[in-house]
Amino acid sequence: MSQDNLIKFKCTKCKRITHFSTKTKMVTKVLEMKKFCKFCRLHTMHKESKK
Repeated sequence: MSQDNLIKFKCTKCKRITHFSTKTKMVTKVLEMKKFCKFCRLHTMHKESKK
């Protein structure tokens, strides 16, 4: 993955960074996805965090 497009997803429940992904430069809104958190052991909402 290219480092300039890399974004981090932080769990909204435990506030830990658990997932990484890429995003195009044209997308300006903050991404939110429901993902599995290995620390909470639940499917929770993950929000894009700052770099």
